[in-house]
Amino acid sequence: MTREQARGHAPTFAGARPGGRSARVQAAVHAATRELLDTVPREKVTVPAIAQAAGVTPSTIYRRWGDLQELLADVAVELIRPDDGPEDTGAVRSDLVTWLEDYADEMSSELGQRLLRDILASRTDTTAARCCDMVRERIAVMAGRAAARGEAFPDVETVVDRLVAPVIYRILFDEPPGPGFCRDLVSGLLDR
Repeated sequence: MTREQARGHAPTFAGARPGGRSARVQAAVHAATRELLDTVPREKVTVPAIAQAAGVTPSTIYRRWGDLQELLADVAVELIRPDDGPEDTGAVRSDLVTWLEDYADEMSSELGQRLLRDILASRTDTTAARCCDMVRERIAVMAGRAAARGEAFPDVETVVDRLVAPVIYRILFDEPPGPGFCRDLVSGLLDR
């Protein structure tokens, strides 16, 4: 723990996996935040409302997350976290197409778009970095499978730049991409 974290100046994020009371508080605050986001208009989701629903004081939330936006971003990252690894289809091309189509579909949903906006509104670099790390981990899983099968696989950063970045850009600033767009991106990457 840094000196700033010990003094309560830097947020403690879910990626740290705190134990004991800290973990219980985090779980209660996250659950209360998700419940409020699902049941009341967004403008009624406040730190005092979350604190009351979680059974903690507002100062606990401010001390740990700094403000409402950082808490929303932290909750968003946890909601985006995949439950399992990418599907193993037996070939690089179909692995990438299946994964990218699923990713684009999830992030294009109303919930996915809201979560992306919450993450992007965070003022800390670590929130977005945690999302990037999750994506890189999924890509690395596919790369490992490809290596085990003796197939070539593009560099992880190339996959992020050539597949993930265009999908996220389309979701945030244009029409969400469809399956054809995802297949074309994968073909453009693999057929060069």
